[in-house]
Amino acid sequence: MPDNDILTDIDELVAEERSLRDRSTAALGLSADEKIRLRTVEVQLDQCWDLLRQRRALSEYGDDPSKARVRPADEVEGYQS
Repeated sequence: MPDNDILTDIDELVAEERSLRDRSTAALGLSADEKIRLRTVEVQLDQCWDLLRQRRALSEYGDDPSKARVRPADEVEGYQS
């Protein structure tokens, strides 16, 4: 998947996340399904950013960026800042 495709996915996920967050602050808040979807979107965003970083690192060091793979959610979410 080319970087541009990953960035397009990120843009779409960010738009959805913003929409859900806007609704979460409204009077009624989010339904249980919407809360689950928001969490899913957050994880997918983390995975997309991780994939993009992997691709850029591989490219920077002369390796093939197509070797980068989407890492499992529990791995990506377990990173320490």
